[in-house]
Amino acid sequence: MHYGGDYNPEQWPEETWHEDVRLMQQAGVTMVSLGIFAWSRIQPAEGVFDFAWLDTVIDLLHEGGIAVDLATATASPPPWATTAYPQMLPQDENGATYWPGSRQQFAPASPEYRRLAAELVTALANRYAKHPAVVMWHVNNEYGCHLNYDYSDNAAVAFRAWLAGKYTTIDALNSAWGTDFWSQRYTDFGQIVPPRKAPYSRNPAGELDFKRYTSDTLLSLYLMEKNIIRGAGATQPVTTNFMGAFPPADYWRWAQEMDVITDDCYPDPNDPESFRIAAFARDLMRSLKPDTPWLLMEQATNALNWRPTNAPKSPGQMAALSMQSIARGADGILFFQWRQSRAGSEKFHSAMYPHAGTRTRTWREVVQLGAELAALPQLAVGSRDARVALVFDWENWWAISNPDHPVVLDYLELVQRWYASIHRQHIQVDFVMPESDLSGYTVVVAPHLYLLTEAGAANLIAFAAAGGDLLVTAFSDVVDENDAFRPGGYLTQLGPSLGIWLEDFGALVAPAGTSNTGSSAGENGVPVAIAATLGQVYAPLDGPTGTITGTLLAEEIHLEGAELLGSFSGGRLDEQPAFTVNAVGAGRAYYLATIPDAAGCETVTSYVFEVAGVEPVYAGLPATVEAARRGDTVVLINHGGSAVEIDAIDLDPFAYRFITDDVEA
Repeated sequence: MHYGGDYNPEQWPEETWHEDVRLMQQAGVTMVSLGIFAWSRIQPAEGVFDFAWLDTVIDLLHEGGIAVDLATATASPPPWATTAYPQMLPQDENGATYWPGSRQQFAPASPEYRRLAAELVTALANRYAKHPAVVMWHVNNEYGCHLNYDYSDNAAVAFRAWLAGKYTTIDALNSAWGTDFWSQRYTDFGQIVPPRKAPYSRNPAGELDFKRYTSDTLLSLYLMEKNIIRGAGATQPVTTNFMGAFPPADYWRWAQEMDVITDDCYPDPNDPESFRIAAFARDLMRSLKPDTPWLLMEQATNALNWRPTNAPKSPGQMAALSMQSIARGADGILFFQWRQSRAGSEKFHSAMYPHAGTRTRTWREVVQLGAELAALPQLAVGSRDARVALVFDWENWWAISNPDHPVVLDYLELVQRWYASIHRQHIQVDFVMPESDLSGYTVVVAPHLYLLTEAGAANLIAFAAAGGDLLVTAFSDVVDENDAFRPGGYLTQLGPSLGIWLEDFGALVAPAGTSNTGSSAGENGVPVAIAATLGQVYAPLDGPTGTITGTLLAEEIHLEGAELLGSFSGGRLDEQPAFTVNAVGAGRAYYLATIPDAAGCETVTSYVFEVAGVEPVYAGLPATVEAARRGDTVVLINHGGSAVEIDAIDLDPFAYRFITDDVEA
C-alpha cells in the first residue's frame, strides 16, 4: 500500500531535505511524486540541464527507504521558454492569449512546446530510467485542468489535420456535419477553424469533433512522453493523474494507454453529501481499468485554498475518505502535498506536514493513517464484485452539452444523481461504456444516452436478451455519432426492445429566475414539474407504489408491447404512460419517460433491483454509512457525526476488521 504525496524540494533549502526524509519515515511514507513543477530548476536555459540537486534528493529518498514517482515536469513551461517561443502560448475562443505567470501556459498542439518537452523528458529518462529509487513515472500533470480547450492557430492547424485524417475528403465532412444548414459548406479543410467566438450557435457536429480532437491531442502528448521514457529503457509503470469525471478528456480511451490509473479527488467538507461524489469518482477510477489497482494520487489532508470557502476536514474525515478509496480498489493513498508551501498561489492549501508542524491534529492523523495503512491485510486485486453497472459515456456527455436542445441537461449531475440513489442503497456499482462487456452484471442502468452508437445500442439490447435487466431513461437514443437524427425519429434503435415509441419531448417549467439544470421545486417545496409526477401504478402488486416527482422532461411515449408500470398524473400528459417494462428474450427492458428527482431515482432503482434480486453489500445501514466490497473484504465507513452500531454477524462468511485509535478487534 503506497503512502505519501507530491514532494517539491525545489521550494526549500537543502538542509530541509534531510528533515523531510526523517519526518517522512516517522509518518510511514513509502513513495513521493517528485519534480512535477520543477522544469525551471531542472532546465534553467535551453540546452542547459542541472541535475545535481535532483540527484541529491533522489539519493536521499532512496537511502531513507522512500520510493520515487518521478515526474517529467512538463506541466508548466519556464519563463525562458515562453519568452523565446511566444507562439507556444494558448488562446481562448475570443483570441485572447493565456500568458505566463501561472501554469499550463502551453498550446497542446504547439510544435515548439512539443520539441522542448521532448528534450526535457529525454534528458530525464536517460538519466533516471535505471535508478533503483524510481518505481513509477508521472507524465505531465492533470492534462487540460486549467486550460480545457485551446483555440490558437496551433490548434487550427492540428484540428484540420485531425479532421482530414478522420474524414479523408471534405465532402465526407460536409455530410457528417450537415453543413448545408446555414451555408456552412466547406470546399477545403483549410477553411475550418476551431469553434471560436461566433454570432450565434455553432455547428454541433463541429463542436463534438473539436472535443474529440482535444482529448486525442492531449493523449498524444502523454503518449509522446511515454514513448520517450520507454525508449530510454525504463520498465517502471507510466501514468498521469486523472481528475475524476473530467469533461475534456475521454478517460475510457486514455485508460487503455495507462499502466496504472491515478486520480486526484477533493470533496468539499462543507457538503455533507460530498462523500457520495467522492465514491462516484473512486468507482469510476476502478472501472476504467478493473483488473489493475489504482492510486489516489492527490487529496487534501485538511482545508483547500481554491474554493470560495475552504472548510477543514473534521477529525477522522481524512482517514474515512482514504479508506473509501481503498475499499473501492486503490492500492495507494497520496496527497498534495508533503510540506505546505511557504509562498505561491497554494500556500494556504493543507499538506501532510503543515506550517504549524508536528503539534497539529493534521500531523497526528497523517502519522496514524500511515500506521493503519501499513497494518492492512493483503487485499484483492482486480476483483469484480458489482452486479450493477451504470453507463457513463464521454462522447454522449460532449454531445448532450451542446446547446439548442429541448431542455438544458447537466449530464454529469444527472448521472451522479442516479449513482447516489444506488449508493444510498449500499449496492456496489461499476461504470461501463455502452459497448462494454456486460455479461457479468444483473442490472444495467443507462441514463440519458442522447448519443448512442449502433454498436452501443446492439450491446445493450443483447444484454437484456441474455437475461439482464436494462433501465433506460429519458432523452436516450436520440442522435447518432455525428449528433444527427436517424431516419424514423427517436428511440429508433432501442424502441422495439423497449416496447414503446417516442412521439416527442416536452420540457417542464423551471422556477422563475432559474435555469432548467437543477431542482424543479418551486415555492414552499411544491413541485413545479407536477405534470411529470407518476401516480399509483395500475398493477400495484407488480410495480412500484407511490409517486415519483419528475423534472426537466416529460416525454410523450406510446405502448407497443410494453407493460405499463406508472402513468403521468396531472398536466398535459395526464394518465399517459411514463414508466414501462418489456420482455426482451430472457430479460427485461425498462423505460422511464422523465428525469426524476433524487428520491424518485431511488424509488425506480430500488424497484428494478428488487425484481432482479440484487442485494446490498450490507443491509440495514443508515444513509451516513457506506458499504463496499473488495474481494472477500467488506468495508464499512461512517461519514456521519455520531457513532453507529451494527451487527457484525451479518458479515459472515467475510473477514472483517475494525481499526480505531490503534485498538484492533
